[in-house]
Amino acid sequence: MDNINGSSARDRLLKRSNKLAVNMERRGKFLVLFSALIIISATIAITIFLGSKGLQSFIQNGVNVIDFLTSTNWNPTGSAESGGPTYGAVPFILGSFAVTFLAALIAAPLGIGSAIFMTEIAPSWGRRILQPVIELLVGIPSVVYGFIGLSVLVPFIRNHFGGNGFSLLAGMIVLSIMILPTVTSIATDAMSSLPKGLRESSYAIGATRWQTIWRVLIPAASPTLLTAIVLGMARAFGEALAVQMVIGNVRGIPNSLFDPAATLTTIITLNMGHTTFGSVDNNVLWSLALILLAMSFVFIIIIRYLSSRRQF
Repeated sequence: MDNINGSSARDRLLKRSNKLAVNMERRGKFLVLFSALIIISATIAITIFLGSKGLQSFIQNGVNVIDFLTSTNWNPTGSAESGGPTYGAVPFILGSFAVTFLAALIAAPLGIGSAIFMTEIAPSWGRRILQPVIELLVGIPSVVYGFIGLSVLVPFIRNHFGGNGFSLLAGMIVLSIMILPTVTSIATDAMSSLPKGLRESSYAIGATRWQTIWRVLIPAASPTLLTAIVLGMARAFGEALAVQMVIGNVRGIPNSLFDPAATLTTIITLNMGHTTFGSVDNNVLWSLALILLAMSFVFIIIIRYLSSRRQF
């Protein structure tokens, strides 16, 4: 009789535990699904809002989309005698691409080299020192980078290279430092995740450490390394405040690295507060923001493509 009562109690306890586990699983699924729906809804809402606002300048205000994407003349305050307001976004588009690619040219070798040093060359204490340094760079606000560039980098360029110091060179250096932690962190994870068998097989056939790194490890991790570079470029393309403080914010196309320039983000942040919501000037700035969104989608597509090529 005691055995029967004990079995019944265990059965009831087991059923109660199973029911509790099922309820917790349902709540977990609901929470995850709800979070995913919020993210998807926010992305769709932002895309629809930017798309509708960005297209108003072409549909309602009569701005010529061809001139907008091909003209170099940006003069929102143009008078009727000078042909009226003109909106040519080419200088800002070229400025954004120039500062982004130039920053990537600096950050990519430094970030990948740091990752190789931490994972393949440095002893364990070396990585314990370098990792917090990289994490510290991530936590520094962009305004601090901009202020340091304004206080140190701009005067240095002005004194040693001429000009007023505000230049494309200053913007690319500041951006390269800002995206360096992103490139380094992802590259370090990529090198660390490679199978040990790759290294052991390479050493077994007589390869040196450098030959193993250059001919085996880097090619194997190349899709993820390229992903790190593209992610850094995506960060650089959308940066506004730090670049705005050092690049000069002019409307022309720079002829050299020492000339001032402007980017899509700097023009938006500088002028958005001086326009009336719904006006032509305001809608044109939203059109610039739409270009930024489109480029973000391009970067995401590239990252997804590179991720699909991973071998490990």
